[in-house]
Amino acid sequence: MTQTPSQFPLRIRLRDEAGFANFHAGSNGAVVERLQAWPVSADAGSLVLCGDAGAGKSHLLNAVCLAAESAGLQPVSLSLREAAALAPEALQGFEGFDPVCLDDLDGLPADPAWQEALLHLFNRVQDAGGRLLIASRQPPAALDWALPDLASRLRALPVWQLALPDDDQRAAMLRARAENRGLAMPEEVTRYILRRAPRDPGQLLGLLDHLDEASLQQQRRLTVPFVRQVLGW
Repeated sequence: MTQTPSQFPLRIRLRDEAGFANFHAGSNGAVVERLQAWPVSADAGSLVLCGDAGAGKSHLLNAVCLAAESAGLQPVSLSLREAAALAPEALQGFEGFDPVCLDDLDGLPADPAWQEALLHLFNRVQDAGGRLLIASRQPPAALDWALPDLASRLRALPVWQLALPDDDQRAAMLRARAENRGLAMPEEVTRYILRRAPRDPGQLLGLLDHLDEASLQQQRRLTVPFVRQVLGW
């Protein structure tokens, strides 16, 4: 029986809010600009998007998929970090998609069976004329591979590097998320949060979600004393 997309357990549901329009590129502007053009570029081949946790890799993979859908393509996004709980056969059946976006390459199980499954996926997608966009914290050359064929294919791909957001980018992300939620965030509150919050954007925005909930429950505006009280700082 032919598989349908809903039967793919590694498939990530696309998020409409995680597009290029609300990604704060900062020093990654050149990479983001190239990624925007990549889905519809006639000569665009497979590549690796590399950066530390919090650099925005997952957001950008989602944004590429949204752009590809808008261009009439059929993209798919998968998380390899979720693979450990499944069988390697979970990587079968994706050769009809383009592009195939693979998140968390560094999270792929070390089991050779999984690496063989990834090699077959790579070959089937390429043979069908599709492309892969692979995200990883480390470049393929820095990872250990049990299969020389897989290692050579991955290490031959271009690597586009993302830098972590600086303080200006983190402030812009925080203000944009607050504005989307209808929260007024004074400058002194932004500075206070950035001085104390983790640098990881996901954790930073998680703090704002917590503040938003507390603000609604207590009917309070965002002030430094209120933030200090809610976050225990």
